[in-house]
Amino acid sequence: MTAYLFPGQASQFEGMGKDMYDASDIAKEYFEKANEILGFRISDVMFEGTMEDLKQTRVTQPAVFLHSYISFVLNGDKFKPRAVAGHSLGEFTALTANGTLNFEQGLELVKIRANAMQKACEMAESTMAAVLGLDDNKVEEVCASVDDIVIPANYNCPGQLVISGSKEGIAKAIEKLKEAGAKRAIQLQVSGAFHSPFMEPAKEELAEAINKAEFKTPSIPVYQNVNAQKETDPKNIKENLIKQLTSPVQWTNTMKNMIEDGIDHFVEVGGNGKTLVNFVRRIDRSLKTEAI
Repeated sequence: MTAYLFPGQASQFEGMGKDMYDASDIAKEYFEKANEILGFRISDVMFEGTMEDLKQTRVTQPAVFLHSYISFVLNGDKFKPRAVAGHSLGEFTALTANGTLNFEQGLELVKIRANAMQKACEMAESTMAAVLGLDDNKVEEVCASVDDIVIPANYNCPGQLVISGSKEGIAKAIEKLKEAGAKRAIQLQVSGAFHSPFMEPAKEELAEAINKAEFKTPSIPVYQNVNAQKETDPKNIKENLIKQLTSPVQWTNTMKNMIEDGIDHFVEVGGNGKTLVNFVRRIDRSLKTEAI
């Protein structure tokens, strides 16, 4: 059985989507529609912008959503997926791909999310760090020992966990994690502490938009970040999507649950085509993985 996986931030790259725009009238229509919805020509930033331009949260999130969704529209009939999942921002793309949201709704929510998160980042000095080579429970223990806000944010795969917190707290945690035997513990070049209490103001703004939106019953289930469980009920999907902004991304457990449910073929849709399939391989190298 096949599942489609949709990436989140950090999967952007210079020139993303230009080949699709040049080769496909359908892609061109989606890009132009996105330019209208967003109120600026995101296509220009995606095609001609630098990595620095693409790192801005208000740009990154709609850019990654747009690239992945158009990739799905152009190539999605290549396989018949039985489920979808998306990493953080990618959950919005997954919900658009499985029919819970239409394209306009999906992009509008991503726009609101990105702008709200950008504002939240500017309200406090916060950041994230990647931790490699330690068991999750050891990372959790170190986070709890820091006298500041530091929490696990992304459980990506065994031996790779991203933490979020105040700049001071993350600096303390990095030192402690190295002492505890981490192969690497490095601060990430991000604008704030995603999936942490620092995103509470953004969560309130996004919740209002999500609660107003009409979510339809999807054609296939989505495995959600907050609890790693598959879901088809629109009410539950909304609640989980709202919680996601301040809660850890349970990606390792999501993949394990999908595998237990019989998924043995994982297809990463859009982005750089490497991030999520690499996480899957670190869980089980015998599984079939590819990117479209």
